[in-house]
Amino acid sequence: MKEIGSYDAKTKLPEILRRVETGEAFTITNRGKPIADLIPSKAASHLKTEAAINNLLKAKKHKMSNEALDELKQSGRK
Repeated sequence: MKEIGSYDAKTKLPEILRRVETGEAFTITNRGKPIADLIPSKAASHLKTEAAINNLLKAKKHKMSNEALDELKQSGRK
């Protein structure tokens, strides 16, 4: 975890939050003393996982007609 002072955390909060969203973690310090850890939310990770599962299920439900399959075969795709 990277350490960041409380003043810098306050003034650069939007940038820090973007970095946390990509997976980085920070320890916020006050006068050199660790005060809090800023880590990616488990809820956000859960939502991304749920969205990926839903996308896979949607793709799995997609069915092609025999005519569409024949067209793909004729165009050289298998």
